[in-house]
Amino acid sequence: MDRSIDAQQLIEFGLTESDAELVAHRTNFYMASLPPAECWSVISREVLSPDHPFDLHAYVHHQVFAEWDTSTGPPPAWVPNDSVLGQANVGRLMSERGDSSFDKFHRWSVDDKPGFWSAMLERLRIPFHSQFTEILDLSEGVESPKWLHGARLNITDSCFAGERNRPAITYQREGGALSRISLGELQDLTHRVANGLAETGFERGDAIGVCMPMNVESVAIYLGIIRAGCVAVSIADSFAPDAIATRNEIAKVVGIFTQDFVQRAGKKLPLYEKVSSANAPRAIVLKSDESDAPGKLSLRDGDLPWEEFLSDDREFEPVSCSPDDPTNILFSSGTTGEPKAIPWSHSSPIRGIADAFIHHDIQPGDVLCWPTNLGWMMGPWLIYASLANRASMALFDGAPTGREFGEFVHDAGVTMLGVVPSLVRAWRASDCMKGFDWQAIRAFSSTGESSNVEDMLYLMHLAGYKPVIEYCGGTEIAGGYITGSVVQPASPATFSTPAIGHDFVILDEEGDETDNGELFLCPPSLGLSIELLNRDHHEVYYEGTPSRDDGSILRRHGDQMECVGAGYYRAHGRVDDTMNLGGIKVSSAEIERELNQDDEVAETAAIAVTSDEGGPSSLVIYVVLNAGVTKDAGELKPAMQDTIKKRINPLFRISDVVVVESLPRTASNKVMRRELRSHYG
Repeated sequence: MDRSIDAQQLIEFGLTESDAELVAHRTNFYMASLPPAECWSVISREVLSPDHPFDLHAYVHHQVFAEWDTSTGPPPAWVPNDSVLGQANVGRLMSERGDSSFDKFHRWSVDDKPGFWSAMLERLRIPFHSQFTEILDLSEGVESPKWLHGARLNITDSCFAGERNRPAITYQREGGALSRISLGELQDLTHRVANGLAETGFERGDAIGVCMPMNVESVAIYLGIIRAGCVAVSIADSFAPDAIATRNEIAKVVGIFTQDFVQRAGKKLPLYEKVSSANAPRAIVLKSDESDAPGKLSLRDGDLPWEEFLSDDREFEPVSCSPDDPTNILFSSGTTGEPKAIPWSHSSPIRGIADAFIHHDIQPGDVLCWPTNLGWMMGPWLIYASLANRASMALFDGAPTGREFGEFVHDAGVTMLGVVPSLVRAWRASDCMKGFDWQAIRAFSSTGESSNVEDMLYLMHLAGYKPVIEYCGGTEIAGGYITGSVVQPASPATFSTPAIGHDFVILDEEGDETDNGELFLCPPSLGLSIELLNRDHHEVYYEGTPSRDDGSILRRHGDQMECVGAGYYRAHGRVDDTMNLGGIKVSSAEIERELNQDDEVAETAAIAVTSDEGGPSSLVIYVVLNAGVTKDAGELKPAMQDTIKKRINPLFRISDVVVVESLPRTASNKVMRRELRSHYG
């Protein structure tokens, strides 16, 4: 097959004749003289630039790898050089141990969990008030492991180690100016929050909600709650009042932090009003913009403005806790309608800190940016992953879909940029990030949804080809179970390794190992949940699961995964009735419960579908109408969208509505959503 490139073809991508001839000549030279992976590394660095149209990048990448042997894995778009291998955190660890490959290093993390985590705790410099007597106690079985048994700590201590004057947060509000605060300033604000809680009457163990955008104050509030021995309850500010009320009730929230408005795309969206409509308990309310009309906020009786709550005392001794004491209640939708309430303990964040150190190669001085929210696990993950690794975080309080965010990434000096795939797809569709200098970025990361190959190649090209560390896990894992690393070639939209300390198997419907099927985790692993507040943990994760050939227990997770060769994997969404919409996990039942309240509707089935090319999921609603109702899909869709907006989350968008006479069911009368997914389109 002739892989050579004709200059005339490149003119069709918008290149001038002279530029087309230069690109074609140099590309053909390297393709003729170098093997494909090395050839692409040179071309992506020396021939192509982010200023060239992305379609040209995709075309050249395809030509370079046209004869690639896929049995060796998917074609890479980035390959680590000797400098990366020598300077990466994990590269140094591998060298110290004499491990010749990442696979050997990972195997150690699985086969010798106590030895591995003991070494990691020392390397990460996790501070303890008193040391553990045993790093892993399995006396109650793998479903109920005790990590760091006998230790005392407050995990927020890990966030405040190092020089007080080092940067902690670079922050910008939409339409505002860039600002920075130091670690010492963040610690002072955190201590003022912790003291404010005590002075206001909150006690150790109280569950306190945080329903705010990701900003300097919400970070200090989150850390202050945990530092005071209370439990932060993460509630996304995008949720509707009913969804907020459900989460408050499940977690038994006794107080909540929020703010008056959320500002997005020039609009002021009411937040305190939503929280009040949810009949939330006592609220501490911040003003979103101090330049707004002066004066006190109009609050419910008993609610406090932020300025009155905040203590003047900047000294606070962190409450000493057991590793199993809860720090955070997060929510992850299951298949029964009500969201699962998952407690994180003082040991849970160590999983994310270690993932960031090993897989994302976060080093002192790095700047992490991930458009996120405390209502999603990536919000707490970002706080710990950055601060505990002596790095800083960059927070943009606004919509990350336009050029203002791209300018912020440059101005903040971001070195690791995290995304959800739907965000990248939006950037690509609008071409809004063209022209920015993102060369400071050392790596991207992507999570929340299945990725699309071309979208991830597009993302890599924005920074002159830096790796995308795909990262798949969950709230109940406190991090990832499958991901990548900077010491392995990065192929767009694929994973290159199980996460450290994790092992898994992929099984078909008969329980036999396969290359494409349902993924099951092999417990125990640091970070895995051991309880749910409102569900039977064993029933959700272990009941009815197959066991390995050696008889060991497997843990259900619900993702469909495919091994695509040479240790690389590709995600294919969920096998159960849970879906990721824009990076937010929600159950089919939670959506159906609201839509079924319509008097014209007999029943609905909500499914998430993904195109053959992969990428973010689209929400499709199957509808059975009551007798005598003759509305078509076009008439039903606006009302259903409005219901989802008001009762669940305005960020969820219905892609299609399909009217059917009946829904397929199993013999036990369960709706067969998998069959609907397989036949859709």
